[in-house]
Amino acid sequence: MALAAGPRRRGSLAPILSGTLCLLILAGQVCGDQSQGAVFLREFTLIRRESLHDDFLSDLLNSHKIEDASSRTARSEEDRDTLWDAWGPWSECSRTCGGGASYSLRRCLSSKSCEGRNIRYRTCSNVDCPPEAGDFRAQQCSAHNDVKYHGQFYEWLPVSNDPDNPCSLKCQAKGTSLVVELAPKVLDGTRCYTESLDMCISGLCQIVGCDHQLGSTVKEDSCGVCNGDGSTCRLVRGQYKSQLSATKLDDTVVAIPYGSRHVRLVLKGPDHLYLETKTLQGTKGENSLSTTGTFLVDNSSVDFQKFPDKEILRMAGPLTADFIVKVHSAGAADSTVQFIFYQPIIHRWRETDFFPCSATCGGGYQLTSAECYDLRSSRVVADQYCHYYPENVKPKPKLQECNLDPCPASDGYKQIMPYDLYHPLPRWESTPWTACSSSCGGGIQSRTVSCVEEDIQGHVSSVEEWKCMYTPKMPIVQPCNIFDCPKWLAQEWSPCTVTCGQGLRYRVVLCIDHRGMHTGGCSPKTKPHIKEECIIPTPCYKPKEKLPVEAKLPWHKQAQELEEGAVVSEEPSFIPEAWSACTVTCGVGTQVRMVKCQVLLSFSQSVADLPVDECEGPKPVSQRACYAGPCNGEISEYNPEETDLLYGGLQDFDELYDWEYEGFTECSESCGGGVQEAVVSCLNKQTRETADESLCVTSRRPPKLLKSCNLDPCPSRWEIGKWSPCSLTCGVGLQTRDVFCSHLLSREMNETVVLADELCHKPKPTVVQACNRFNCPPTWYPAEWQQCSRTCGGGVQKREVLCKQRMADGSFLELPETFCSAPKLASQQACRNEDCPHEWLLSEWTQCSTSCGEGTQTRSAICRKILKSGESVIVNSSLCPPLPFSSSIQPCMLAACARPSRPSQKHSPHITAVRKIYIQTRKQRKLHFVVGGFAYLLPKTSVVLRCPTRRFRKPLITWEKDGQHLTSSAHITVAPFGYLKIHRLKPSDTGTYTCSAGPAQEHFVIKLIGGNRKLLARPLGLRGEEEAPSVRKNSPHEALRTQEKHQNGIFFNGSKAEKRAPAVDPGNHYDEIVSRLLEQRGWPGELFTSWEAQDSTERNISSEEDQNPEQALLHLPFTMVAEQQRLDDLLRNISQQPEELQDLYSKHLVAQLAKEIFRTHLEHQDSLLKSTEGRVHPVAIPPHKHVSGFSSSLRVASPGSSGEVRSGQPHRKPVILRKISAAQQLSASEVVTHLGQTVALASGTLSVLLHCEAVGNPKPTITWARNGEEVQYSDRILLQPDDSLQILAPVEADVGFYTCNATNTLGSDSVSIAVTLAGKPLVKTSRIAVTNTDLPAVTVDVGSVIKTIQGVNVTISCQVAGVPEVEVTWFRNRSKLAPLHHLHDSSLSITNVSFSDQGLYSCRAVNLHGEVTENTQLVILDPPHPPSQVEDMKALLSANGPNLPSVLTSPLGTQLVLSPGNSAILGCPVQGQPMPNITWFHDHQPVATSADPTYRILAAGQILQITNVSGGSQGEFSCLAQNEAGMLVQKASLVIREYWWAVDKLVGCSASCGNKGVQQLQLKCVLNNTEVNPSYCAGKAKPTVQPVACNRRDCPSRWMVTSWSSCTRSCGGGVQTRRVTCQKLKATGVSVPMSNDMCSQLAKRPVDTQACNQQLCVEWAFSSWGQCNGPCIGPRLAVQHRQVFCQTRDGISLPLEQCSALPRPVSTQNCWAEACGVHWRVSLWTLCTATCGNYGFQSRRVECVHIRTNKPVPEHLCSWRPRPANWQRCNIAPCENNEETEAQKSEGTCLRPLNYGVQRHHQVLREGETAETLPAHPVQISLLWDLR
Repeated sequence: MALAAGPRRRGSLAPILSGTLCLLILAGQVCGDQSQGAVFLREFTLIRRESLHDDFLSDLLNSHKIEDASSRTARSEEDRDTLWDAWGPWSECSRTCGGGASYSLRRCLSSKSCEGRNIRYRTCSNVDCPPEAGDFRAQQCSAHNDVKYHGQFYEWLPVSNDPDNPCSLKCQAKGTSLVVELAPKVLDGTRCYTESLDMCISGLCQIVGCDHQLGSTVKEDSCGVCNGDGSTCRLVRGQYKSQLSATKLDDTVVAIPYGSRHVRLVLKGPDHLYLETKTLQGTKGENSLSTTGTFLVDNSSVDFQKFPDKEILRMAGPLTADFIVKVHSAGAADSTVQFIFYQPIIHRWRETDFFPCSATCGGGYQLTSAECYDLRSSRVVADQYCHYYPENVKPKPKLQECNLDPCPASDGYKQIMPYDLYHPLPRWESTPWTACSSSCGGGIQSRTVSCVEEDIQGHVSSVEEWKCMYTPKMPIVQPCNIFDCPKWLAQEWSPCTVTCGQGLRYRVVLCIDHRGMHTGGCSPKTKPHIKEECIIPTPCYKPKEKLPVEAKLPWHKQAQELEEGAVVSEEPSFIPEAWSACTVTCGVGTQVRMVKCQVLLSFSQSVADLPVDECEGPKPVSQRACYAGPCNGEISEYNPEETDLLYGGLQDFDELYDWEYEGFTECSESCGGGVQEAVVSCLNKQTRETADESLCVTSRRPPKLLKSCNLDPCPSRWEIGKWSPCSLTCGVGLQTRDVFCSHLLSREMNETVVLADELCHKPKPTVVQACNRFNCPPTWYPAEWQQCSRTCGGGVQKREVLCKQRMADGSFLELPETFCSAPKLASQQACRNEDCPHEWLLSEWTQCSTSCGEGTQTRSAICRKILKSGESVIVNSSLCPPLPFSSSIQPCMLAACARPSRPSQKHSPHITAVRKIYIQTRKQRKLHFVVGGFAYLLPKTSVVLRCPTRRFRKPLITWEKDGQHLTSSAHITVAPFGYLKIHRLKPSDTGTYTCSAGPAQEHFVIKLIGGNRKLLARPLGLRGEEEAPSVRKNSPHEALRTQEKHQNGIFFNGSKAEKRAPAVDPGNHYDEIVSRLLEQRGWPGELFTSWEAQDSTERNISSEEDQNPEQALLHLPFTMVAEQQRLDDLLRNISQQPEELQDLYSKHLVAQLAKEIFRTHLEHQDSLLKSTEGRVHPVAIPPHKHVSGFSSSLRVASPGSSGEVRSGQPHRKPVILRKISAAQQLSASEVVTHLGQTVALASGTLSVLLHCEAVGNPKPTITWARNGEEVQYSDRILLQPDDSLQILAPVEADVGFYTCNATNTLGSDSVSIAVTLAGKPLVKTSRIAVTNTDLPAVTVDVGSVIKTIQGVNVTISCQVAGVPEVEVTWFRNRSKLAPLHHLHDSSLSITNVSFSDQGLYSCRAVNLHGEVTENTQLVILDPPHPPSQVEDMKALLSANGPNLPSVLTSPLGTQLVLSPGNSAILGCPVQGQPMPNITWFHDHQPVATSADPTYRILAAGQILQITNVSGGSQGEFSCLAQNEAGMLVQKASLVIREYWWAVDKLVGCSASCGNKGVQQLQLKCVLNNTEVNPSYCAGKAKPTVQPVACNRRDCPSRWMVTSWSSCTRSCGGGVQTRRVTCQKLKATGVSVPMSNDMCSQLAKRPVDTQACNQQLCVEWAFSSWGQCNGPCIGPRLAVQHRQVFCQTRDGISLPLEQCSALPRPVSTQNCWAEACGVHWRVSLWTLCTATCGNYGFQSRRVECVHIRTNKPVPEHLCSWRPRPANWQRCNIAPCENNEETEAQKSEGTCLRPLNYGVQRHHQVLREGETAETLPAHPVQISLLWDLR
C-alpha cells in the first residue's frame, strides 16, 4: 500500500502494513516537523496454519461485510454478553493486484483480558497483475540491490519455496552461492510457494483456496476448474518412437490443442524437440528450443531442459495456442518420446429447453433435446464433434405434460379423461418389410417408421418425429437371405488322353446350393471349363521312317493344315496366323507367323486380344525352317529319293538344335523345404554349346521341372510374440511377451514343433521389459480408514490422504497438497449408520441451592434415542435403563459458612451403610470397616473406617465422634475421599463415629474387649462415662427396648440434632449378647488372652486401601461377623419370654448360637479344602472367614474327647485346629506354641514344643516336615504321644518352617510353624524342580525351579517369618517389581505367562535383625513343533548338501524318490524351548552313524545325510524331537527307483507330402513303466532310434512366387511385379508345373502386381520475409519471420508432417531495426539523505531512450540489456559522535517520494529522545511501497 506524500492533519491515524506487519501511527507533518514522533503498536500475530480452527475460518468467511460506525454499535448491542466490541472497518488492501491482505480490528471493553483475537484478515485484490509487473518476491529482493551487504553491492534474486520458513525474504546474490535473509517477513500477499496460492500474512503462511478465500481448502482439478470434478478434460498419454531416416529428418510427435494443461514430454535419445504453434487467430509460429530455460511461446510458459541424453519439456498451461511438438533427427539411433497432458473437452452436450407443447389445451406433452456446444467459440456445432469424446454421453430427452387445462367444447362443457389412460403418448409405428433385394448371398429389406399419435377418439395421425424421441426409433433396414448362393463345384480331372506330349482331359462341373443339393441357379458365365489341354512330360520320339516320298508329303501337309485350323473360342486361347513366305527362294530358309492370345466375346460376337499370360497351355511356335528347292535355277523332275533326301535334311536341321535340362537353380529355402527349378537351354547337339532359343523348336521345349530341396527341419530358433500392453500408464510398468523355442518341420505345410528352451542355443530374448518409465502426475493416495468415532448414531471415519507422485523408478515422492490438481479424496466419511440404544440425556446443572457453604445442584434427565442419521428423538422414559442414581443431584461449595444450611431432603445425598456386628477374637494389625455397624475390638488394632456416598463429593464428607467434629491428628487421620483412620485403638477411642454427607448421616460404634473377656469401660473424663456402668448392667429386656428405639429411628434416623444428644448409648443393646457369648463355656481357654501380652509383631492379612473394605474384612481370620438382624431376632425372642425366665433363656440361646458358630466354621473349612485340590505342590492358604451368621476359627473341645471323633459321627476330612494364642514362654528355657505361630530362639532356649491337633473321621495321622522334608527323629528331636514335636537344645540348624500334616483316607490338611533364630527373617523354601505341561495353574514355594508351558497362571509363595514382622519385596532379574503382582500373603502371581516372563524371581525378606533372599528360576517351555517358516532350514540344507536331492520331514510324512547310488539329505525342521534333542530312526530303528558310514548327522541333528543309497536305504525315516515340554515325530519316506529312457511313440511327420517326410521316435523317461518328468533321466544313455519314412505322396498343387521387382517410380505411385506359377511336388521329389485352376481350387492366386511408392512428391515452400518488427534482441537487432509450408510439386498445400523427411527451411532470422537502437540513460545521483550511519540513501532517474532522437521510449525495448540501479545506500560510515545537528535530524526523519510509484520512508531514532517518542523495543525501519 502506497503512503501518500504531502502534509497530514495532526492527530490523524495512518495504518501502514509493512513487511513486519506493524501498525505505525504518524503524528504531525511528514517532513520538516521537529516534533513528530513514531509509536509502534504490538504485532497481531496470526495463528499458525496447522492450528487454523473452524471458528477462525468462519470469522474469515463472514468477514467481507463493509462495516461502519452504526454497524459497530448495533453489533455491540448484540454481543453485550461478551467483552469484545464489534469489528471495525476493513483496511485498504496491501496490494493492488495479485492477491493482497486486508485486516479489521476490535477492542476489548473490559479491563480484564478478553478471550479470542483482536485482528482478523481477508484476501483482496484477487486480480492478476500485468506481465510487466514481474514477481512480487523478486521485486522485494531487488529493492536491496542498492544497499551494500558486507561492503559490497549485489543483484539479489529471490529464493522461493523455502520449506522451513517460506515467509521470510531470502535472496541469493546473482552469480554467487550467497543466500541471505534480507527481511524476517515478506510483504503481505506474497505467495508462500511458487506453485501455490497460499499467501504470507504477518510472516505466517496461510491457506488460500483456488476461490481466493483465506482458509479455503478448495483446489483446482486437473482441468483447471476450481472445485471441479475433472470431467471437463481428459488425460492423454502415450509414447512415440522415432522412425527418422536420411530422407525424413523431422516427424510430428503429438499435437496438443489449445487450453491443455500439465504438459510433460521426455525425449530419450539423440534427436531434438522443437515446437510449432498456431493461435486461434491463425497466426503460426515456431520455437527451436535450442537452450535450457523458460520461454514464453505465444503467451504460454515453456520450461525446457536439455541434457546430453534426454530432453524434458514442461508446460503448466493452459496453452494459449495449438502446439505441435516435433522431433528433428540428430543421430543414427532411434529416440523415444513419452508424453502426458490433460486435454480440455471443448465440445460438450448441452440440454435444450422444452419444445413447444403438443397441444394448446386438454393435456399435451413436450420434450427436450441435446445439442453439441463449442465451449471455445460459444456456439452450437454439429453432433459429431461431441461424439469424438467417449466421455460425452448424450443426455436422454426429457418428457413432461403441459397445457392440462380443459379445452372449451361447443356445448360449453367437455369432459377430459385422465391423460395417461385415454390420451396415450406418441409411439413409433412401422410398415411391413419389403421383399429382400437378393434371393441369396445376403440382401437387405426396408420399411417405413413414423411417429404417430392417437387422439381421444382413437384416430391415429402422423406427428413430428421429435415427439417420439423419448424411446429409441425402430430400425428401418435389416439384412435378409444371408445364406450362400448356389455355386459351381468342379470334380477331379480325368487322365490325359495321350501318354506322351500334349493331349486333353475332362471333368464334371455341378451347381450346388448352400444345403449341398444339386440344383439350378448358377450363372453360366462363371461356369468353370470342362476340358483343358494336358502335357505328359514324356517326349514323343519317333524314329526316322523309311516311307515312300509320296507318302511323306501328304502327311506333312495334313499335319500343317490341322495345326493351322485353330479357331477363337469363349475361352482365352492361342490363335496362330498363317505362315509367311520362306525367306529364301531356294535352299533352306525360315518362315514366321504371329501367334496371339484371343478370346471370343459372346455378347458382341467380336474377338479381343489378351495378354499372353491370360492364355493357358504352350504357345505355338512362331518360326520354322522352310525349303524352297534347289538353287541352280533348273527345275528337276520329281525324284522320290531326292525328295526323301530333301526332307531328311530338313529333319536333320530340326534336330541339330534341341532343348535340354542343364542342372537346377539354387534352393529357394535353406531349410524346411524349398524349391529348385530346372534350367532349360537350347543346345547345339554337335558342339554342346548354348545357342539362341529361337533355333530350338518352341513346341518341343520341355515343361518346367521343379523339385523339392532342403527338406530337413530347420534348426531350433526363438519365436517371439508381441509385447503385451503396459501394466501401468506411468511410473514404471512392465510388458511381457511369449518367447518359445521351436523349429520348422515343413514350410509347405507350415508345421512347427515347440521345443524345450535349452534346445535353442542362442541367448533367449527377454520376456519382460520396463515401459512407460516416466513420472506420473501427482495424485492422491488414501490410507486405510480409521475406526469409527462412534459405535452408533452416525459417526465419522477418518483417513490420511497424501499427495504423492509415482516416480520413474517405481518409488513414491510425497508432495505438498497443492501439487495434486485433482479434487482431494474424502478424508472422512460417515459410519455406524444405525440407531443407538436408548440413553439418558442430562441437562445442565442448576445454580447452587445455597449462597454459601455446602449446597446442592440438580439437573433433569430425559430419555432419548440417537438415530442413524445423527438426529436425536425423545422417547418414553421406560425405554431407558434405570438411572445410576436415585435423583440427579450433586453437592456444591461456594464459600465457607458458619454452618452449612440443610439442603432439601428431596435432593439429599445417600450413604451406603453395612448393618453388621464385628467381634475381634485375636490381635490384628489393621481392620477395614464400613459405617453402619458395631465393632467389638481388641486394643492396639488400627481401624480404617470408610463412608461410601452417592451424589456427594467425597472431599466434603465430615466426621464426628460423640457429636464433636474430628480433625486430623497424630492418632486419628481424616483422609480425603471419605476415609477415617484410627491408629492403634486405645480405651479413649470407644464411642460413636458419625459420617456426614450433607443431610445424610451414618454411625459406627466402636467398643474394646479387655483381657478378662469383658467389655472395657470408657476412661474417666470421657463423654458418656456415667452411663457406662449402667449400660453394662442392663438386662436383655432393657437392651431389647433400646434396640426397639433404634428400630423406631430414635438414634439412627439421620437427624443430627437427635444424634448429638442421645438418651442412652446407641450400642449398649448388643453388649449383653456379646458379653454372654464371650463368657460361654466350651471356648478354649487360650482364646482371649490379655491384649497386653500379645506381641505387636503378630502378622495378619490386610487389604489395600483401594480394595473393597467389606470384601477385605471377610478375608480376615479370627474375626466374627454377624448381621444385625440375626442379633435383633435373638433379642426379640428373649424379650418375648417371662421376666423370670429371660436370663435362663438367654443363656440357652447364646449356647445354641455358639454351636452354630462352630458348625458353620467346619463347613466352611471343608469348602476350603476342596479348593486346594489339584495343586502341584501343597501350599498353606489362609482360609476365608465369610459364613452366614458368625464366622470364626475357634475350636470346640468336648470333655474327654481329646480330639477323637466318635464312630457315630459322619466321615470327615482332616482339619487341623488353628490356635490363636501366642507362643508361651513357660520358663526361661522352654517355649510351647501352636500351629500358625512364630518361635524366636534365644541363647537360653533349651526346649521348643510344637502342638498340632487335628479332627477328622477316620482319625487323621500326624506327620512332621521341616522346609518340605520329612523330620528325622532323634534323641534331640522327639515325637510326643499327643503328636506334638519337641526340639531339645535347639541349634541354628533347627531353624525353618515346621509343617504338621494331618492325613486320612478322605484327604489331608497341613499348617506350618516358623522357628527363627533371634527373630531373624525366615523364608519357607523348597528345593525341588517342578515341571508343568498340562495344568492351567501351578503354585510353588520360593527356592524351587519351575518349568511350565505358556498361558499358565504361576504363583510363587514366599511365606516369611521373623520378629519383628518381616517386609517382603519381589525382584525379577534383580529389578524391583511393582506391587501389582503381589498377593495378600506376600506371594507373587504371574498370569498367562509367556516367554517375556522368563527370569530369576527373588523374594527378599527384611526386618531389624537382617534380611534373607530366596530365588526361583522360571523357565518357559515350548513343546517341539514345526516352524512357521522353513526358509532357514532350506538354506541349511543347501549349505550342507549343494545340488543334492533334499526333503523336509513333516508330521504327516513326505516322500523323496531317488535312483540307486545317489545321495540325499533329510531335514528335520523343529522349534521349541529348550531346543529339542533330535534322534533319527529308520524303519523304527535308531540310525547308527558309527556302525553305518552311509549315514551322517549334521547341524546338531537337524540334518541326516545319506550317501550311496541302495535298496536297504528304502523305507520310512523319522526324526524324534524331545524336550521337557513334549515330543514331536516327523516322517519322510525314501523310495529307490530306477529311471530309464524308453521308446514312446512316433512324433508327427516332418512333411505332409513329397519325398522327404520322416517320423522320429519319441523317447520318454519311465519309472516302473510309468512316465515321469524327463529331468529324472538326465544323464541316462538314450537308445539309438532310426527315423521312419512317412507321407511319401504327391503334394497338392500350390502357388510359387518370385521376389518383387523394383518400383517403377520413386514417388507419386509406381508398380512392382513378380512371377506367379502353379507347381506340384511329386512323391519322387520332382516338381512339375500345373494349370492355374489346380491351385485356384486350393488357394487364392497371389497377386503379381502391386502399387508402390504412393506417397506424394512434396517439397518445402516459403513466403517472403515479414517486416522487421519483432522483439529487440540487441542493438538495432530484431527478429523477422516468414511462413514455411509443405506442398506438392503441383502447388497443392499439405500438412507439414508430409514434408518432415526433407530439410526444413528456417522461418526466423535476425534483422536490422531502427526501433531497437536504444540504450539505458541514467541521471546523476541525488544528495544522500544522511551524512553518516547506516540509513542514508540516494536515487537517480533511469530511462530507456532512442540513440538517434534521445527521446524516452518504452522500457521493454531496452530489456535485452540489464537495467541500471535507480536506488542505493550511501554514507555508510559510522557517525563520529552520538549528537546530530538539527538539520541532520530533520533530514533523517523526512519522507522522500521516489519515482516509479515507490515511496521510501526512513526514520532515525536517536539516543536521548524522550520515552514518549521512543518505542519499548529496538528501532524499527519500515520500507513501504506499492508494487503493481
